[in-house]
Amino acid sequence: MASKPEKLPTEAVLEAARDLDRRSTGDVLALIHEQDGCAHAAVGACLPEMERAVDVLATAIGGGGRWFNVGAGTSGRLGVLDASEIPPTYGMSPRAVQAVIAGGDRALRHPVEGAEDDSEAAAFELGERGLSMGDAVVGISASGRTPFVIGAMEAAREIGARTIAITCDRDSPLAEYGEIAIVPEVGPEVVAGSTRMKGGLAQKMVLAALSTAVMVKLGKVRGNLMTHVTPVSNKLRGRAMRIVMEVAGVDRDQARALLRASEGSVEEALRRSR
Repeated sequence: MASKPEKLPTEAVLEAARDLDRRSTGDVLALIHEQDGCAHAAVGACLPEMERAVDVLATAIGGGGRWFNVGAGTSGRLGVLDASEIPPTYGMSPRAVQAVIAGGDRALRHPVEGAEDDSEAAAFELGERGLSMGDAVVGISASGRTPFVIGAMEAAREIGARTIAITCDRDSPLAEYGEIAIVPEVGPEVVAGSTRMKGGLAQKMVLAALSTAVMVKLGKVRGNLMTHVTPVSNKLRGRAMRIVMEVAGVDRDQARALLRASEGSVEEALRRSR
């Protein structure tokens, strides 16, 4: 007797979208927008697990360890995106928050055939980066079944590093591998199986919330101002000046002089203003 196909929530068909190809453009957009709201609600249900994850990640980085986002496809790209935002926004070394994506940098723009199915590749890459007990590995996979990600979690477990899972399937292997499992259950996608939609949106929300909360916990903001911003563009130089003006209570010329004397460091400029 043939076995029944496994029922995966990330592959299920959304009944409300059965007639998607016959709808007007406006109706298609309205349905997508309506379903995106499911991602927001699903992430909201994960706040207790996210709070625990923030404590783990802040402890790891605060103790000199590193945070590795590991994923493939959309999940991997989201992990790279969030990690890459940390140095300019919060002045952290690129070493602190890193990303490992199946297929390497090429996979950021192009599909790399078979990369996500290599269960040893992520473990090898983490080993090359010196994964240790003081680090934390965040495995990201909507289905929770990506071999590349599972391999990374196994490697982290073996070495004693902390493990956090972000997946949309509570019954997935990834959820079991994570000592903390963050599971926004978004339900079936508007286009069945296209987890770059609600699944990707939920993962993006979780990653952005985690990294922001960790940086707040590590003292990288004052009030809600990014006082450790790295002013590498005109936009960020302008932001740095406005922060110095507001916090130090000085005018534009004084703020500019303080930043110049501090080689662009907002925190140093604020110290000099006292």
